[in-house]
Amino acid sequence: MAEQEQCVRVTRAMKRRAAVAGAEDQSALKKRVVLGELRNLSNVVVPENQNAGVEPLKPKCKSKAKAKNKGLATTAVKATKEIDTASGGDGKSDDPQLCRAYASDIYEYLRKTEMEPKRRPLPDYLEKVQKGVTANMRGILVDWLVEVAEEYKLLPDTLYLSISYVDRFLSLDVVNKQKLQLLGVSSMLIASKYEEISPPDVADFCSITDNTYNKKEVVKMEADILKMLKFEMGNPTLKTFLRSFTSVAQENYNPNLQLEFLGYYLAELSLLDYKCVKFLPSLVAASVIFLAKIMIQPKMHPWCPALEKYCGYKAADLKECVLIIHDLFNSKRGGSLQAIREKYKHHKFKNVAAIPSQEIPASYFEDLKE
Repeated sequence: MAEQEQCVRVTRAMKRRAAVAGAEDQSALKKRVVLGELRNLSNVVVPENQNAGVEPLKPKCKSKAKAKNKGLATTAVKATKEIDTASGGDGKSDDPQLCRAYASDIYEYLRKTEMEPKRRPLPDYLEKVQKGVTANMRGILVDWLVEVAEEYKLLPDTLYLSISYVDRFLSLDVVNKQKLQLLGVSSMLIASKYEEISPPDVADFCSITDNTYNKKEVVKMEADILKMLKFEMGNPTLKTFLRSFTSVAQENYNPNLQLEFLGYYLAELSLLDYKCVKFLPSLVAASVIFLAKIMIQPKMHPWCPALEKYCGYKAADLKECVLIIHDLFNSKRGGSLQAIREKYKHHKFKNVAAIPSQEIPASYFEDLKE
């Protein structure tokens, strides 16, 4: 009987210890922070005995925490990231997720990569390589690919990569004009696999062409593209640089959605014109920001020392590209291609396609005065 009572006491003691351990585990769980909350650690409870000699954690930026519009707050966070990246880590944030220690190296690598011949299309491939494909055909293809990307809700990066693959392939191999659309959908198939979490199936890309091409033809063209480009599929695009430059252009970290969407609109318009192929993606991105700022604040000089430093271009370097994109905006070039124009007439893009055009003073292309 005594042994049985002792056994009961032991069992109760074990239960008490288990209950205490369970409570400690629950306390530990409460202290854990999910990945999405790492940016604001003010909700973490730190035990008093661990607080000695440690300063209390504070929110990084109170203005972002107080943002009423969730979309604006998200954009502001991205803007801070991109400014830190573009400036080589000149931002004041100590957040390790911003990669301050590596930002300048990353940016330098992107600039170097965009210049590599293997990642660049020939500036005159339609004249030197192609026989039946014209600049107008290319523009029609690009305009249609924009519609395809909208139909399947693909990322902007997927669209830009797709067109990059098209231009690079056309620089290396002759394509029959009947196969130009096949080249476009196969390029988008590859870009989708590279960028998207859930890319469309081969059957989807066949269907979008009204089954003009079957699965076998799409897969065959996909293989031809990969071989011709030697599997070098990850190159920086106009969109890569536009993110950083847009953030730098938004002074005082205040996100201007109209400037951002207008930049996206002008960037996609530039894809339509064959004459923009010869420009580096970073130069086109800088030209887009230059023109977008004129459209929104015509009386203010669009360039400044900060943009010149971060983008690496003087205003005079951008003149030719800016004027081409300006003509595209005014429908003096590619006026019959409407997919992009219709896309940016929607309210979700602040109807930037309807913004009135502005004249560009010649003085804006002169060197900045120190």
